[in-house]
Amino acid sequence: MHFAQRRAERMRRATAMTVEFELNGVAQAFAGDPTMPVLWYLRDYAHLTGTKFGCGIGVCGACTIHVSGAARRACITPMSAVAGLKLTTIEGIGSPAQLHPVQEAWIAEDVPQCGYCQAGQIMATIDLLQRNSDPSDAEIAALSNLCRCGTYPRIRRAVRRAAVALRGGKG
Repeated sequence: MHFAQRRAERMRRATAMTVEFELNGVAQAFAGDPTMPVLWYLRDYAHLTGTKFGCGIGVCGACTIHVSGAARRACITPMSAVAGLKLTTIEGIGSPAQLHPVQEAWIAEDVPQCGYCQAGQIMATIDLLQRNSDPSDAEIAALSNLCRCGTYPRIRRAVRRAAVALRGGKG
């Protein structure tokens, strides 16, 4: 083995650690680089591709997941930061047989155009509605997830519809 390869392997072993956490209700253990973004674990190790790579700097929101119930950008969250925590991705919030009310609202309002940002949009909306069951238009507009297709009016209607559904149909 070449000197540089041996050195790189030693450094890899020195920085590797096992991170234990829960992903969509299932215990996980990752023995690798603790600085690797959670996004790459989700896509490359867990093979959950609903969480998308957008900007890589935590701005666009395509990678939004929930960490212990709160929205977080997976592209800038290192694996070490999720040790002992519960992660939920878009794959963990509903099933084809039992959609989450936000997913139902998204379908009813025909929100997706290209669909790339939608998993992150839905995860951010669920977080908002957990914190505030009746958000104002300004609070909905403050969701910082970006949609290149500009479906914001449909997103706003879907958030409102989901809020009513989550309150038991009470306007």
